Amino acid sequence: MRSYIKIYGPPVMKAIKELQKIAIDMPEVSIMDRILVAPSFDPSNPDAPSMTQAYFGSMGGTLTRERSEKIVSKYGEMLGEHDFFFEWARDPSCEDVNKLIERIDGALAPLGCRYTITTR
Repeated sequence: MRSYIKIYGPPVMKAIKELQKIAIDMPEVSIMDRILVAPSFDPSNPDAPSMTQAYFGSMGGTLTRERSEKIVSKYGEMLGEHDFFFEWARDPSCEDVNKLIERIDGALAPLGCRYTITTR
């Protein structure tokens, strides 16, 4: 299942970055990311951060290597009219979706943009 987000902004790009930050601390979801194609590692330097870790680190987030391998959806872009999605590892309960909505409300309120969410 996915929770699709349609952002009514501006600032749409700032809102997308806030949604990405929400996903860092939600191991039960993956996201589609237009900026990240796939997490890649430098085999000659196993301690170096992946592109995904570096990207989220530049936004002030911290990803473990394991989380960086799972945060980007493996199923590609299927957005249609939406701007972003959270892909659930299991079917979410109403409580799961409500918690996501609360997090999105908190993250987007300071930006002044509105959104809709559709989970299917």
